[in-house]
Amino acid sequence: MDKPGHYRNLIRKTLIEHCQLANKSSSTVETITVFDEQSDNYLLIQMGWKLDKRIKNTTLHVRLLNHKIWIEEDWTEQGVVTDFIDLGVPDSDLVLAFHPPHLRQYTDFAIA
Repeated sequence: MDKPGHYRNLIRKTLIEHCQLANKSSSTVETITVFDEQSDNYLLIQMGWKLDKRIKNTTLHVRLLNHKIWIEEDWTEQGVVTDFIDLGVPDSDLVLAFHPPHLRQYTDFAIA
């Protein structure tokens, strides 16, 4: 199996599903996906306006590094790691990169 290719597909599928769900509400804030397959960075971004306030937030930042899925930022309700586990990604291939390196050892996931 081509592990990096498989993980790229899972990442894209997961972010597209989150994007579609976020855009179901009628809002002036749009959620978009940004896929950079050369650097293996995948983003879910919110942008738009709420009244007179400009909104531009990164909801999810996931990247593929050393054959593992690194979750750099995650502001979803349940946590995107749950989606990857449900899709069969082993805990040992998931890095919660938003935690400091010295604290990752206390999670059930990969350190790096």
